[in-house]
Amino acid sequence: MNSSSSSIIIIIIIIIIIFLVSMLTTTTSASNIKFHYTSMNPRNFTLLGDSYLKNGVAGLTREVTVPTTSSGSIIYNTPILFFDSDSNITSSFSTNFSFIISNLNPNASRGDGFSFFLSSNNHTLGSPGGYLGLVNSSDLTQNRFLALEFDTKLDAHFQDPDDNHVGFDVNSLISIRTVTLGGLKGIDLRNGSLTYVWIDYKNEDKILKVFMNYSTPKPNKPLLDLQLDLSEYLKEFMYVGFSGSTEGSTELHLIHSFGFETHGFIPLRPHFRTHNVSDTSVIGVIPPVLKSRSKNHWKRIGFGLGVAGLGLFCILVIVFGYTSVNNKRKEMKKQKSFKAEMVTGPRQFSYKELKIATKDFHHSRILGHGAFGTVYKAVFTASGNVAAVKRSKHTHDGKTEFLAELSIIACLRHKNLVQLQGWCAEKGELLLVYDFMPNGSLDNVLYSETQIDENPLPWAQRYNITVGLASVLTYLHQECEQVVIHRDIKSSNVMLDGNYNPKLGDFGLARLMEHDKSPVSTLTAGTMGYLAPEYLQYGKATEKTDVFSYGVVVLEVACGRRPIERETEEEKRVNLVDWAWGLHSQGKVLDCGDDKLKGEFNENEMKKLVLVGLSCVNPDSTKRPNMRRVLQILKNEASPVVVPLLKPTMIFSNSLPLSIEDIVSDDEDTPGSDDLFQITVDPSHNLKQIC
Repeated sequence: MNSSSSSIIIIIIIIIIIFLVSMLTTTTSASNIKFHYTSMNPRNFTLLGDSYLKNGVAGLTREVTVPTTSSGSIIYNTPILFFDSDSNITSSFSTNFSFIISNLNPNASRGDGFSFFLSSNNHTLGSPGGYLGLVNSSDLTQNRFLALEFDTKLDAHFQDPDDNHVGFDVNSLISIRTVTLGGLKGIDLRNGSLTYVWIDYKNEDKILKVFMNYSTPKPNKPLLDLQLDLSEYLKEFMYVGFSGSTEGSTELHLIHSFGFETHGFIPLRPHFRTHNVSDTSVIGVIPPVLKSRSKNHWKRIGFGLGVAGLGLFCILVIVFGYTSVNNKRKEMKKQKSFKAEMVTGPRQFSYKELKIATKDFHHSRILGHGAFGTVYKAVFTASGNVAAVKRSKHTHDGKTEFLAELSIIACLRHKNLVQLQGWCAEKGELLLVYDFMPNGSLDNVLYSETQIDENPLPWAQRYNITVGLASVLTYLHQECEQVVIHRDIKSSNVMLDGNYNPKLGDFGLARLMEHDKSPVSTLTAGTMGYLAPEYLQYGKATEKTDVFSYGVVVLEVACGRRPIERETEEEKRVNLVDWAWGLHSQGKVLDCGDDKLKGEFNENEMKKLVLVGLSCVNPDSTKRPNMRRVLQILKNEASPVVVPLLKPTMIFSNSLPLSIEDIVSDDEDTPGSDDLFQITVDPSHNLKQIC
């Protein structure tokens, strides 16, 4: 055994000894948690339903001027420990947050409100309306929760006192105690003012207090003072978050800041204490519930001795079988390194589970291919759930950088993103599990060979797809902590759910960039026909290169044509951008409409969509609008960008920075993908892009 091996063994022995000493001389205790966010961060929260993050503020319901029905939740990613099984103690806790409730359309009806909740469930979205996004209207007992509701609509079904009150709920929307906020309280939930809330629960006293004010600091007198033992409701781990809903309303529910803290798991001591319940005072004795410290101490010593024996055995194994153990350790370390790169939020699947669900990755289960790898349909027989599983085509050695970025991307939450359910890093492979999209990809629907003469997508759905895609790109570019550049926006990466709502997927080529920082040059990657001219030349992916790709997809949706097609008669390539721009220059924008629509479309929306697409594919990147402006145009919140009648030309004076082999499609399943993009070199060796 060499000297380095001996040194490693000695270090391991020292660590084990230190661990055993600490086991015998210290007491175990549950750890507290404390956080405070003045700006809500997508890394730390899970968004469900219609909730969103915008400029550090969490919106729980849709931001619309037309009355709608909406429901959304935002949940802190990490479950919080409320019960220590060793000491049989439930922790005290405090939380504080600020919110604004306003109405975008004062003429619209009120309601319905929002709640702060604690629940063992972090994936169920409740119904809208009076259900406040907390419970499902078809199964009121499905979700167990504690909640403080801020109700802006009188709902007699839930015994509400009025349309401006707070109530504390325990597993039911019929509050165990409500407080009307008008009158002497002087608080109007709907006046659009920033309102501060403090909630304190002392497990030792079994008292919950709620404070509210339009400013800080916390008032001296609580708004609600409730004697309640929460120990039977607080499980070992629970999630904290907010939920809100509307029904036929334009009410906005915005969370501006959020802090939470658990307190120490303080042992309960028997003593006399006066508790106020309404106008009556009672004297009660709180009995001790702690186990004997001496008994627990001897249990810890016994446990420590057991660990000591196990440690000595491990040392012998290390000494006499170092080579084999060392190899195993390296393999485990490599495995853990991949797991460490992943976020803790998504579930970890076993390889065996995914192998069974995909029928051993059978070719009949293949849904498609992308930049990341092959996608399979997975059916989990035990639960009946269906998912899409991406199987990496890369080796472990090439995935370090990708996994680091994936750990951030997996935290993204938007209703128009394909949601990551979980992952698996076993057998030398990385597998990602996503929500299954029953209607497949946008390109399959637009260009379905079985529907050549039929309209696969009516106009309203097409327009909704472009709006949803603009919304998620606005989120990626401007509302995340770091700018997310997708780099591979195309119709085959836009998935459609059961209602044909768009979901952007395949982040295999995505890159992260700090806000207001210069882009970094990378190997040009993506799919020909969607690549911006400056990206081909300089290899710098920016928000504007994503905008270009989005513009191509918009033209596909409006025109029903692929980015580059062959004319059947002349076998000549026709570029969609040039074709649409040619009709625009002739004043025939409406002629761009997909023939399958048979003229059944809104003419104003068709014209707007084509012009938005052309403005996004302007060869001059500085003339392209950002995605927020595009979204505002499509939602009639901003005037359209002026599109020149003649397409601007752009000539690059330098030779290609990469070889032609480097500028290829990453989409393996696109027929003829290697000739989807045409480049020509003039006699002076200047590169021109025909796009």
